[in-house]
Amino acid sequence: MAAETFPLHGKKIWVTGGNGFLGRFVVAELKARGAAVLAPRSTDLDLLVPDAAFKYLHAHRPDGVIHMAAHVGGIGANRAHPGSFFYANMAMGLHLIEACRLEGVAKLLVLGTVCAYPKFCPVPFREDDLWNGYPEETNAPYGVAKKALLVQLQSYRQEYGLRGIFLIPVNLYGPGDHLDLETNHVIPALIRKFLEAKATGQGHVELWGTGAASREFLYVADAAQGIVEGMARYEDSAPVNLGTGEEITILDLAMKIRAITGFEGELRFNPDYPDGQPRRKLDTARARERFGWEAKVNLAEGLRNTTEWMRGALGL
Repeated sequence: MAAETFPLHGKKIWVTGGNGFLGRFVVAELKARGAAVLAPRSTDLDLLVPDAAFKYLHAHRPDGVIHMAAHVGGIGANRAHPGSFFYANMAMGLHLIEACRLEGVAKLLVLGTVCAYPKFCPVPFREDDLWNGYPEETNAPYGVAKKALLVQLQSYRQEYGLRGIFLIPVNLYGPGDHLDLETNHVIPALIRKFLEAKATGQGHVELWGTGAASREFLYVADAAQGIVEGMARYEDSAPVNLGTGEEITILDLAMKIRAITGFEGELRFNPDYPDGQPRRKLDTARARERFGWEAKVNLAEGLRNTTEWMRGALGL
């Protein structure tokens, strides 16, 4: 494993999005490593205000920043709000990176998105393919905004010496995920639909798309460990994928979740809704080689953990 070039013990780290789904796991992991964590809520610090990040950095003087705050959602939310998704993600990162430069932050990690990859990217997705095509249309505004932040980080490193790194996680899932069917992602949506259908005696569940698209999923605790290891050990300007390197079709995923939830009804896919990107599977060699990180929790275990959490959260 690569040496720690930014030891976290005793460091003060500002985590944007630290009260969100992934953020809570990252904050816990940082604290376990001996870091002091700043994680103001978005209601107390609005990063869309142009000078908010600068004022916060100036007042609190963190050693490092992990930027995960984002406006995100599933295919439906992305289709409904492409303009606001682009503006919010671009503006938050743009102002924050500039503020980190002005305030001389020692190290900055910005979280990207798998939605930045080209729609028809060769599988597995390698970081060097990031610019070889336009993203899948339903996610493009979000993906392009995040990809622009990579350019900003790289150019700021070249001109100003800003020590910034960029990690690209694949689709996340796990306990504590979003419950709202209007904005959440495929795994929590499927689990909720099946649990509620079983509880109410429904004979079928309708699912978006054809079921043929594939996805790769990363357990949230594994993602948090990858982010913290990257913060502590990675120093290059090149982006790094975080994932498992394994893909599954939405149909096969739905069958697994149906079995775990105990729903015995019919699955009905609705092709009037889009599948999104045809395939997603990452090449994860760079994370392993550059800072010694690999995912630990397999999909079956992660789905069981997430389902049990959601049963409790929904009272089912």
